[in-house]
Amino acid sequence: MNTTRRTLLGSSLALPFIARDAFAQGAYPNAPIRMIVPFAAGGTADIFARFVAEHLRTSLGRPVVVENVGGAGGMVGITQLARANPDGYTIGLASTSSLAINPILSKATITYKVEDLAPISQIATVPNVLAVNPGKIPAKTVPELIAYLKSKPDQVTYGSAGVGTSQHLAAELFQQMAGVSMVHVPYRGSSQMVPDLLSGTVELTFDNVPLILPYAKEGKLRFLATATPQRADFDKNLPAVSEFLPGFEATAWHGFLAPAKTPKPIIETLSKSIQEMMAMPATKERFAELGATAVVSTADDFATKIAVETKRWQDVIEARGIKLEG
Repeated sequence: MNTTRRTLLGSSLALPFIARDAFAQGAYPNAPIRMIVPFAAGGTADIFARFVAEHLRTSLGRPVVVENVGGAGGMVGITQLARANPDGYTIGLASTSSLAINPILSKATITYKVEDLAPISQIATVPNVLAVNPGKIPAKTVPELIAYLKSKPDQVTYGSAGVGTSQHLAAELFQQMAGVSMVHVPYRGSSQMVPDLLSGTVELTFDNVPLILPYAKEGKLRFLATATPQRADFDKNLPAVSEFLPGFEATAWHGFLAPAKTPKPIIETLSKSIQEMMAMPATKERFAELGATAVVSTADDFATKIAVETKRWQDVIEARGIKLEG
């Protein structure tokens, strides 16, 4: 009897540990997921991330904790992501600059490699839009602007959020493809550049839509075209630059990644869930309200996107001689 009781007692005490071990080895996920956002809270990227976090919480049945890790143009957060344990419990949001620009421009100082990351899914394209100060630039179309710039080489100024940003490289690509030459005035962010654009201190920009859309609606800025491959969802009446300069594309984009060596089945689980969300009409509508386009993307699609964009911007950076100290 005592032996039997001891055996039963031993078995019952072992059960929690057996269950815990089985739980640890069970279907993914079985613990909270950490989501790194390498930008400050409250920005467009942070809003995107929190939408996805809430969906993953519902879809996968586990908490998703968003952690804003800003600094060094996103490099601090992406470095943390790249160095995290590749078990699927740390994922992160990254953007054009983190994946396709910084690795080229910041080779001497960057603290991660794109190869240290495993793409999960692209989620959004945020259009850059060619906007002019209507009091300074008479052009109302892209062909008119090109003609105007050719008549005033190196006399028209354009503002950007800084050297190497998507806004800067969009303008450099435009100059290269249109055969025009402008003067770059870099700022420490779009929020500092926009007031000078409105006052006419700088005359045009290729900036992200969400920040400057209200000024266009008020007539303080004039939108000439988007830098998207096709017309953007936020205004189908606004042409794309590519309609006049075939192949022109200069958008900001965002997507999720995990540390390299994260098991493929986990990547597929996360990617499938995110794709389901991005395909929802409500998601597309909400992203359009923010001036963005929701993207449904597999892990392979996103990997291809990163490679294509890296080659695109490497060519522009080399052809235009762009350097960070510029």
